[in-house]
Amino acid sequence: MTTYSFSLHIVFFFLLTVVGSCVTWFFYKTAIAIDQPNERSSHHDTIPRSGGVAIVVTFLIGMLLIYWLGDKTHIQQSYMISFVVASLSVALISFLDDIKRKKTLIKLAVMIFAILIAMAGGILLDQLFIPVFGYVHLGWFAYPLTFFWILGLTNAVNFMDGLDGLIGGTAAIVALFFMVITFYQGSTFVYITSYTILAGTIGFLFFNFPPAKIFMGDVGSVFLGFVFATLAIIATRYDHSHTSFLVMPLLLFNVIFDTFFTFLRRCVRRENVIQPHRSHLYQLVQQMGYTHLEVSLMQYCFCFLQGLGALWMVHLYGNQRLYVFLPFLISQSVYAFWVIRKAKERGLI
Repeated sequence: MTTYSFSLHIVFFFLLTVVGSCVTWFFYKTAIAIDQPNERSSHHDTIPRSGGVAIVVTFLIGMLLIYWLGDKTHIQQSYMISFVVASLSVALISFLDDIKRKKTLIKLAVMIFAILIAMAGGILLDQLFIPVFGYVHLGWFAYPLTFFWILGLTNAVNFMDGLDGLIGGTAAIVALFFMVITFYQGSTFVYITSYTILAGTIGFLFFNFPPAKIFMGDVGSVFLGFVFATLAIIATRYDHSHTSFLVMPLLLFNVIFDTFFTFLRRCVRRENVIQPHRSHLYQLVQQMGYTHLEVSLMQYCFCFLQGLGALWMVHLYGNQRLYVFLPFLISQSVYAFWVIRKAKERGLI
């Protein structure tokens, strides 16, 4: 990338951040969607939501930028169209849900529909590195694996959107590291997409950083989870960077661990896993007396260290890449043990 084109990207990033802030400000002032506190809320005041529309808008502008820049920035057209249509479909139904709550089954059906759109457009995790065997073509197994990967990560990110600034800041860190990694590996499409997400989340965080003036809403958290999950497949299979698929699970390891650990714990306790609750690890930490800011900063630290791990991992090969997960698995396990022990001592669980 020339100095001239790099300068243009810097200017465009700044403009997108301004756009993100302006859109968030609009939803803050108009209060089109309102979050009413209930027994599961971590706040006590009525606060506007759907600020995540700002992230969707900057993403859409980024897709238009890619289209205008010419063919060398494109992935195959069918992949790009299905990616954009599927992502916007998820964002639209999530926005409608923010305005007027929809049934869980309706939201799940739309998620499944969006995933099927992406898969029909050819976005498939059809090749994966497996220890000992190396890279393996997955054949028909690519379909269920792709489906559950996107569905799982979409919901994991959504479930973590429960405190001021938590998922917004996490998404910004993930987008930053994914942008840097894919750029140095030769990407244009994923690189530009990542920095549009980064710009949108930064613009949004001006109003969402603790204490929050506006919430992201499902339109932001569901959209972010879907985009990150799909972008991970595009980066490894269809983008010029051919970035390792393992990068995204590592960048979001704290999010995935919290969701998976909580799911297993509720299964063991024979609880209704689809019933709303406040027993995620980050929620228990907040209930122990830590502020929204303290819990969010803790998660930012996890995410930043995972980003450094991802920068290291892309320079490794084969089984060595899996070893990078080990210190994070140990640290998250210790963190989970500490949270559960303290929560029991305080009668929270």
